[in-house]
Amino acid sequence: MSLFRKLFGKKSSQSEEQIPNQERGKYMPEVKLPVDERFTINFKANGGKFLYCENMAEVKDSFNSILSENQWHDDKVFLIDTRLTDLFKDFNLNSTNKISESSYFLSTCEYLISDDGSLLISSNQIAEKKLMELPEHFIIYATTSQFVESIGEGLKGIKEKSKTKIPTNITTIKHFKAADDKDFLTYGSSSKNLYLLLLEDL
Repeated sequence: MSLFRKLFGKKSSQSEEQIPNQERGKYMPEVKLPVDERFTINFKANGGKFLYCENMAEVKDSFNSILSENQWHDDKVFLIDTRLTDLFKDFNLNSTNKISESSYFLSTCEYLISDDGSLLISSNQIAEKKLMELPEHFIIYATTSQFVESIGEGLKGIKEKSKTKIPTNITTIKHFKAADDKDFLTYGSSSKNLYLLLLEDL
């Protein structure tokens, strides 16, 4: 066997993809995790509560657990996206359009941003309300087909699916725990206690 074959022909016992980024050589490219894994890591780092569901029965079971944990079964919910009224009709939600009367906000989102673990929302979900005006507690229903790499990709997706009327008030929710005033990155941000019900639809 030639020296070249000895040096380069034999497969390494550990493939490049299995080497952690911190142990990789200076010129080896970093391995990029799949969008769902990156989102999960970043979302949890932001303080979000993540509930993965394989079917609608699990979504409803998780939703019921959230309501029970927070004693929200009889409380009013701020709800703009009326599709959720039908989706969770078994719960006889006591919805209101007055934020001051509600204990939590139930909504969908436009996209799940993997790069920073944020949720992209628009007037379809929050009308013209500002994040700071909304209830402190959020329950967001989303599906795995809503994962995108970046905010730019999400904005492009909104434009493509809203050819007749592009929604307004497009923003991201990123901080899901009490912001530390000493942290200049989160200073002045509107942090929310957020649960994400994620349905597998791919």
